This record gives sequence, structure tokens and C-alpha cells, in this order.
Amino acid sequence: MSITREQIRELAELHDTNGCAVSFYFQPCAPRNKAHKEDTILVKDLAREALHRLEDKDKRERARADMDRILRLSADLRSNGTHAKAVFACAAHNFWREYDLPAVIASTQLAVDRHFHLKPLAQLLGASPRLGVVLADRHRARFFDLRLGELTERQGLFQPLSRKGRSDGYAGYDGGHAQRRVDDEARQHFKAIADVLKQSLEKGVFEKWILGCLDVHRSQLEPQLHPYVSQALLGRFQADPGHISREEIRSHAQQILEKWQSDRCRQLVGQVINEARSKGRGVTGLRRVLRSLELGEVQALLIGEHFVAHAVECSGCGHLDAHVVNFCPACGRATKEIVDVGEAILPRVIHCDIETFYVKDDPEFDKVGNIAALLRFRTENVEPIDAAVADRLIKAGAAYPGRLRRFASR
Repeated sequence: MSITREQIRELAELHDTNGCAVSFYFQPCAPRNKAHKEDTILVKDLAREALHRLEDKDKRERARADMDRILRLSADLRSNGTHAKAVFACAAHNFWREYDLPAVIASTQLAVDRHFHLKPLAQLLGASPRLGVVLADRHRARFFDLRLGELTERQGLFQPLSRKGRSDGYAGYDGGHAQRRVDDEARQHFKAIADVLKQSLEKGVFEKWILGCLDVHRSQLEPQLHPYVSQALLGRFQADPGHISREEIRSHAQQILEKWQSDRCRQLVGQVINEARSKGRGVTGLRRVLRSLELGEVQALLIGEHFVAHAVECSGCGHLDAHVVNFCPACGRATKEIVDVGEAILPRVIHCDIETFYVKDDPEFDKVGNIAALLRFRTENVEPIDAAVADRLIKAGAAYPGRLRRFASR
């Protein structure tokens, strides 16, 4: 089955202290012969290397059962080039999940660590909103979900054609009356479409949407849309709902989504760099980004596509530090070196639902360290509460604890 955001959050929450969480990504490739043996051999080699890298015999034995199961699964995979596969397993937690993915994973890979490796999923979903696609004309509407390149039709509306009489009557009066009835039915139909869109947005069925219709129908539908539905519109393409294939719909929508993601990423890079220079809502560099993540300041995270950096993680409190020190500055416990801190921060990023973009080939972004963040707020810019005001708040909290909680949550 395909993966959802909720399932990715579940993966991000698992932490195995023994370091035996297994992440397996299978990328199909074109077979060079009829035996289809290349993928199976590759997976065996990756499993052997992953077990060899584990520090002691006990860890190897804990991971071996999951590795054997993955090897059996890989023997059944066929290199048909249509879907990638992801498997996440941890025998200590009785955990096994399999997901189908688009065939866009960079390569087949296998890792064993204290947490699941989620970078391939973050690249697919980090900056991908829940997306709806709507096709409309004067008589019908079709509603789709687009998730990871897969298009699913979920509902539709249909307005039957009005039947005209055999004559327009005296001086065309009946004809004009019939046309007004047709126009009114069309307005009601477009209003119904707008209502469905508003309800879908409010219920979280989608966060952004794309419209496919002819220009003549677009001019009738868009005036009916609620303002925040209009704001959520990513783009439009020309389409007749009754004469377009699913593949054409998916292709048009995917192109619009990718352009929006590219434009959004470029706009965020410029915004973050400018905000960081003025000490506003932007930070650059690994040390500042890690600090902002721990303080809960981060709204959007930007990472260079090939960013890799060393850091340490506390074995007790989980504190991440860009300075490679032996003991945690927060709680004093021993630390463990992390080779890829970009991977290590992802569970926290996913848990907090932080918008994430992987930046490609941007010289300005390279200059600021290849990692940056747009902040919701900047803690150092928040003014402390006056002592007298704090005293009044404490007294108000004693009398109205619910009101104080609401104030504190703002």
C-alpha cells in the first residue's frame, strides 16, 4: 500500500536503543537478463554489509531475523520499473511495515540504526501538500486525490441537461426563458462545486488543489469560490472532463505541483537568507538550525540535496550538537557521533510537521552552509514579561486557570 503522512509520523516516533531498526528501500531497475537475479544479489550484499557494520554479536543477532525476512521478500520482487518498495522493521518492537512508493528513489539501500532512515520519504513528502484535482464543466465535476504521483478518483457531481421545447415560441420568448433556465442551472452547479471544495478544505481532505476546465467554465466557477479556497489554488490546465484520460490528468497536475514546489523553494531560500542577515525570522548554518529546532522555532527547513555533516547525539536526552563533544552539555551523559546529521534530525522534523525542502544547485545557499530554516518566531527577540504583569497573570491564573492556559498557548 502507499504511505501517508500519519504513517511516516509513526515511523519517526520509533526509537530502538539497541540500534536495530532496519530501513530498506528497493528501487526497481531494468533487468539485464531473464533471470532477474541482479536485485536479489544486490540486496544480499547490502544486508551482509549492514550486519558487518553492527558493533557486536548481540546486535547482529537481533537484526538478523528482519534481514532474512527482507531477503525472502526481495526474491519475490520483480524489476518491472513501476513501483519502488520501502520496508521498515524492528523485531524488538514487533514492528514490520511495507509500502509502495513511486519509482523515484535514488537507489536500493539498506540501513540499520537506532531510528528509521527517512530521508527518501522526506524528499517525497516533505514539501508535498495533500493535493486535490478538480475537473469541471457546466454539467459535471470530478474530484481526485493526487498522492505521490498516484491519482485516485473519489467523488463526482452531475447536473442533467435541461430539455428544451420543440419551438422557441412567439418572438423567441420560450427560447429566451429556456436559456435563462439553463444558465441558472449552470450557476447552481458551479455553486455546488464551490461548496464541495470549501467543505473538503475545511475537513482537511486536501490542503492545495488544481483546476482542470475550459476557460469559459473557469470564468463561471471561480467567482463562486470562497476566498481561502481561491488562495489554496495552485494552478489550472485546459481540460474537458468527459474527454481526458487519467494519465493526462495526472501528468498536467504533476507538472503544476513540481513548478509550485520549485518556485516555493526558491522564494524560501531568498527569504531565509535575507531574514538571517537582518536577524529576523531566519537562521543559517548547522549550529543555529539545531538550536532553533530544539526551541521549537522552525516553520520551514531547507537542506542541500547532498548535505552531510557530523554531529553528536546525547544517549540520554537526545540533544543534537554540532560540536563533537564526548558529553552532553545539556544533561552530562555520554554522546554518540552521527555521520549524517541531516538524517538524524528528520524524526523531529516529521513529528513537528515542519515543511521541508531539499535545495539543488544554489550557490547562494552553498555559501550559508547548505542548511537553513525559516522561523515561526525568534526566541531572543521575545521581550521578557514585566514582573508586575507576571504577578497579575499568576493571580488571574489562580482564579481563571483555563484563561491563563489559553493566554500561554498563544
